[in-house]
Amino acid sequence: MNRAANLITLQSTTFDLLVIGGGITGAGIALDAAARGLKTALVEKEDFAAGTSSRSTKLIHGGLRYLKQLEFALVKEVGSERAIVHKLAPHLVVPEKMLLPLYEKRGLGYWLTSIGLKIYDWLAGVKPEDQRKMLTRIQTLNCEPLLKKDDVKGGAIYAEYRTDDARLTIEIIKLAAQKGACVNNYTQVTEFEYADNEIIGVSIKDLLSGNDFFIQAKTVVNATGPWVDELRMLNQSRQGKQLHLTKGVHIVIPFHRLPVRQAIYFDVPDGRMIFAIPRGRVTYIGTTDTDYRGDKNHVLANRVDVDYILSAVNETFPSVLLTVADVESSWAGLRPLIHEEGKSASELSRKDEIFESPTGLISIAGGKLTGYRKMAERVVDKVIEQKFESLELKPCTTDQMILPGGDFTDYAAVKKLEAELAAKLGVLNLRGNEATNLVHLYGTQALKIMEHLQQHQTGEPEQDLVLAMAWFAIQFEMATTPLDFINRRSGILYFNHPKMVRNLQPVVAYFAQEFKWSNDTKAKRAEEAQQALEEVIRFE
Repeated sequence: MNRAANLITLQSTTFDLLVIGGGITGAGIALDAAARGLKTALVEKEDFAAGTSSRSTKLIHGGLRYLKQLEFALVKEVGSERAIVHKLAPHLVVPEKMLLPLYEKRGLGYWLTSIGLKIYDWLAGVKPEDQRKMLTRIQTLNCEPLLKKDDVKGGAIYAEYRTDDARLTIEIIKLAAQKGACVNNYTQVTEFEYADNEIIGVSIKDLLSGNDFFIQAKTVVNATGPWVDELRMLNQSRQGKQLHLTKGVHIVIPFHRLPVRQAIYFDVPDGRMIFAIPRGRVTYIGTTDTDYRGDKNHVLANRVDVDYILSAVNETFPSVLLTVADVESSWAGLRPLIHEEGKSASELSRKDEIFESPTGLISIAGGKLTGYRKMAERVVDKVIEQKFESLELKPCTTDQMILPGGDFTDYAAVKKLEAELAAKLGVLNLRGNEATNLVHLYGTQALKIMEHLQQHQTGEPEQDLVLAMAWFAIQFEMATTPLDFINRRSGILYFNHPKMVRNLQPVVAYFAQEFKWSNDTKAKRAEEAQQALEEVIRFE
C-alpha cells in the first residue's frame, strides 16, 4: 500500500465503486467489491479504523445479550460469522471461554440462562466441545475466587472470541488492496459532484498535503459509522430514520490488580452487563452505554464513566478495591445505532440498515463488528443490482479469503509459532508475553518483523522491537504518523501504556527520519502522540 502512488491512481481512474469510510464496514465492502471484480476505491478522512473500529470491546461475539431483545436472526447471523472470521484469521480472532456468574437477585436466573445459552449455541452453530457448560455455585467460585460470594448461585461457561478490532480492520484493508482496491487515509470528502441529479464522484482534500482533487465514481457508498448522517446531510438526503449515537468506555488495569482467571461477563446492580477480559499484562473492562451528543472526532472517557466501571468491578470483586489510580489507560467509542423513539441507549437494536438517496448515494449504518462481512455482502449485492448486473462478476467469496498473516492450519499452529518466536526473542533478551503479542497482532507476518529486528540491534531490546514494528507499519500498512502506529497498528497506546511512554521519542524520531519531516512537522506529530498518551489517563 503506497499512499503517494494511490493518490495518483485516485485522480486518474474512473471507479465502479467509491467507499467512503475506512472502518471495519468500509473495509469489508471494499474487499468484497474488489474481489468480485469491481474497480474499487476507499477513502478515509482520518487513519484507517480511527473511529469506532478501534474502540470496541474487541470481541467477535455472538451477541448473547440480543437474546434478551428476542433478536434471534441477529444472534444466528453474528454467531455463525464468528467461526468464519476465526477461520480467516486464527491468530487474530482467538477462542476465549467466558464465565457468566449467576446471582440470586438479578439476571435471568439459572434455568432461564441455561435454556438461553442452549438456544445461543444452537443459533450460533457452536461446536459441541465449545457449547455452554452450567456450573454449580462451588464450581463458579472455583473458576473465579475473586467473585463476591454472598449471592452467587451458579454460573456458566460459554464460547466467545477475542480480537483486536483495529488490526482486523487493517488486515481487511490490506487484503482489499491486494485484490486491486485503491485505498487511502487522511483523504476527506468535502463535496459530492453530480450530473443529471446523479452522483458522479466526490471532491477530496488530502489532509496531509492540503491539496484538493476529484475522484470519479459510478457508485458511492457512505460507510462512515458515526458520521453517516453528516454525509447524508451533505447529500441533502437525511430523511426518515437517523442515527442515535451511544458511547461505550473501556478501562485498562494492570493484571495483578484484577487477576481474573478467564474472561468474565457479569451483571451490575443497574441491570447492565460488563466484561472483564485478561490480555497479557493487563485486564481490560467495559463497557458503558450512554447517549452521546458531543464532538464525534474527539471521544474520551470521563470521570463519571470511569467511576461507574470501577464501582461495578468493586461490587463484583470486593477484595480488589480498585481506584482511578489503578487505571493505566482507557478508550471511548461511539455506536452508530438507528434511532427508535422511546428506547434507551441499551435497548436500541444493533441491526444494520441501508439507506438510498435519490441521487444514488448508498449509506449503511448500525451493525456489529462481528457482522462486518455479511453487511458488506448486502451492500455490494445492492450496488451490483443497481448498476452492474450486465457485468460478469464473481459471487461473494470473502468467507474463503484468509487475511494477511492468517495462513495457519489450525490454532495449534498459532501456538507453535508463538513458541518459536519466544525462543528467538529470548536470545535477544526479550521475554514476557512479547511473542504472544506479536503473533496475535501479525500472525505469520511477525516473521518479517523478527527478521528486521535481528538485523537492527542497538543494544536496547525493547526499543529495537518497537521500532521493528514501526518499520512494518510504515512499509506495509500505510502508517503515516506515530499515532497511527502506537494506536491502530500496534495497540501499545492502550495495552502497554508504560512501554509507549518509554519509547515515544525514538518512535517519533524514526517516523521523522523515514518521512524526512521538518522540525516543525516532527514537533507537531510528537505533540499529537503525547496528547494521546495523556488523554487516555486524564479523566475530567
